[in-house]
Order: sequence, then structure tokens, then C-alpha cells
Amino acid sequence: MAGGPAMNFVLAFVFFGILLVGIGLPTEAPIVAPDTQTCVIPSSEQRTDCRPGDRPTPAAQAGLKPGDRLVSFDGAAIGSWDDALRLVRSHGPGPVELGVVRDGRAMTFDVTLIGQDRPGLDDPEKIDRNAGYLGVRPAMVRERQSVGQVAGYMGELTARVAGSFLNLPEKMAGVWHAAFSGEERDPEGPVGVVGAGRLGGEILASDLPDQEKLATFVSLLGGFNLAIGLFNLIPLLPLDGGHIAGGLWEGLKRAYAKVMRRPKPAYVDIAKVLPLTYAMALAMMVMAGLLIYADLVNPLTLPN
Repeated sequence: MAGGPAMNFVLAFVFFGILLVGIGLPTEAPIVAPDTQTCVIPSSEQRTDCRPGDRPTPAAQAGLKPGDRLVSFDGAAIGSWDDALRLVRSHGPGPVELGVVRDGRAMTFDVTLIGQDRPGLDDPEKIDRNAGYLGVRPAMVRERQSVGQVAGYMGELTARVAGSFLNLPEKMAGVWHAAFSGEERDPEGPVGVVGAGRLGGEILASDLPDQEKLATFVSLLGGFNLAIGLFNLIPLLPLDGGHIAGGLWEGLKRAYAKVMRRPKPAYVDIAKVLPLTYAMALAMMVMAGLLIYADLVNPLTLPN
């Protein structure tokens, strides 16, 4: 195992460490985003453009600009976008003093919030009636995490990847349909070496900022190594997990015999499962071939 799954897990940890600690994860920050609307659009209208007759948002009316960081709300400190959102919602319509940092300078704005019916923060199915509305969108920034958070991040991702293995037959059926019926590839589905290389090339050739290119590429490498490591732990030969399972079974038999004072059992004969090994190897070759074909005729691409 030392040269197999263990190395994949080490590489995954290194790549995710670079991502979280060195680059950071995308986070909604209490900063006015460049695409923040300057008018109030009724929630019943499915549009994003401002039209003549639309009233300005409280933020636009007060003079807030893209790039302004919200730091306080009526004297209460704002540390995150969630803080800002909850303070605005709970305040309701009415005047409020908003602390902002613009280009390094602290500023104060008198803003008059309006009331809007908005989806609940904790339960989107419920509607917060006449909730406070400021009219800003959060900017996405990358915030660096601690080394300890890398383990938690990997733990959550490991659970998701392991769960996807349970749906592998269904996922491979989707790859089959994508390859031979022209159906759209599932972005959460499996991808082969050819597809991974293609995605890497798209990342490098994209118009993304250099930091986003690096973050996406490192995340792809980390996820790829994690998936390979977990796949190799499946307790079936010829995977490493099959050899580990055989060794554990032999150890359990010997421990049981020792406790029960019975004769030392014979070694586990792995040759007995060779038919299953051959079937597993054949299935892996078929899956690899299908993934290569699908990656060539209907590849996964980066979202626009």
C-alpha cells in the first residue's frame, strides 16, 4: 500500500494544501460586487437589467460603489457576508448608518433600507416578509485557510467521492449514453485520463485569471489523486484493496485461532478468487476503454 493508494492520498493532501492554504477558497465577502444592480427589480419579474422607471436601490441612492467593503451596520461589526445579510434582513425598512472602507479610507453612509419579501436565509421555502433590503451583491474573493482545515476539506470530499462509487454502475451507464447517444455528459460523472488531460489543457488555454487557472488546475490534480486512491482501496483483486482485505482476513483468522487455542490456520489462498480477479480486471478495462472513447467523442468541458 505504501507505493499505491497511500501515495495518492499524500499527493491529494499536498495539492489541496496548496489550494486551501496557498491560494484560498472562493468565499462571498461583504464587498460590493461589480455586477451589483443599481435598481430595484421586483422578484416577480425574471430580468436582470434596469429599465426606465425602476427606482434606485438604497445602496445606489446612498452612493455605494463596487469595491466598497461593508465593515459595520449601526455600530455592529460586519465580519462576513452572512453577518451583513442577517443584519440588513433583521433590521427591516428604515434609516441605518453603514460603515464602509473604500480604497483604504473609512467612510460612513446614511442609508434608508426598504422592505422586500425575500426567501428565508435558513429556510428558502419560507418568505421573510418586509425584510430589510440594501441592494448589493457580494464579491467573490479567495480566502486562505489553515492547515487544519485541509484535513476537514479532504474528509468531506472523500465522503462525497466514496458515495459516488456506490453509484458507479449508474454513472457508467450515463457515460455510455453520452458516448453513443449524444447525451450531455454529467459534470459529476467519471472522467478518464484523456478527459483529465483535456480539461487541464482547457484550463491553461482559458481566459481565466492566472490565479483561477492555478486554483482550478490544482483542484483537478487533487481530486484526481483522491479518486484514484479511493478506487484502489475497493476490496477486490487486482486492486490494492483486495490484497489488504486478504491480509486482514488472514490476520483475523489467526487472532481467532489464538484466542480459541486452536491450531494455526492455513494461509489464505488468494488463488481461489482468481476468477473474480479476472472478471474485475475485465470490467476495469471495459470502463477505461469506455471513458477514453467518451472523452474523445463527447468530452467534459469547463463551464462557461
